[in-house]
Amino acid sequence: MVDYPKNDQAEHMVKTQIRSRGIRDAGVLKIMSKLPRHLFISGKSRDVAYGDYPVSIGHGQTISQPYIVAYMTQALHLKGEEKVLEIGTGSGYQTAVLADLCKQVYTVEMVDVLIKQAERLLNAFGYNNIRYKHGDGSKGWSEQAPFDRIIVTAAAEAIPVALKTQLKDNGIFVIPVGDYKQYQDLLVIRKIGKSFQTEESIGCRFVPLIQDNTTNFVQ
Repeated sequence: MVDYPKNDQAEHMVKTQIRSRGIRDAGVLKIMSKLPRHLFISGKSRDVAYGDYPVSIGHGQTISQPYIVAYMTQALHLKGEEKVLEIGTGSGYQTAVLADLCKQVYTVEMVDVLIKQAERLLNAFGYNNIRYKHGDGSKGWSEQAPFDRIIVTAAAEAIPVALKTQLKDNGIFVIPVGDYKQYQDLLVIRKIGKSFQTEESIGCRFVPLIQDNTTNFVQ
């Protein structure tokens, strides 16, 4: 874990927004109680940064509500040795949470300016277990596949085929699926042999997953 200084606002956020809603993963609680969320959101007050809601980061993208970050990360059941694919780098906040809890993060972002900003910030923090790619996240990162875990931080109308094929056996895949103009279902998918077990967990609302028109999807 990066050695962040004490962060009273992050600690209060975790106590009132995350632990109080049932998140129990010790690693998730620890990193989110220290991570300086305000540094991932330029032009906003510190109070806004730690609020119980998503916040715009420009370019039609948002940094997710803290509880959703915690919930999705807990659903991955990270033990520290995993190779994780993140689709939707955005501000880099979720990326930092993952990087503290797994062995290696491969993160993909369609908006070039955002991934460059995130890479600069995360390098400045001292992370050396993150690799970055500018491109269509719905196609994953085939050159680095397979992955132990996959997390998608944007809404897909259906599950991209490429992402399912890049998941290892016994892997976990977390993705919001549904019409981005409405609420989506957060799906937790487990690969067992050649089969996939899908669990609908909670309702959520994300910005749409940006992809080109050659992406294949599966229900």
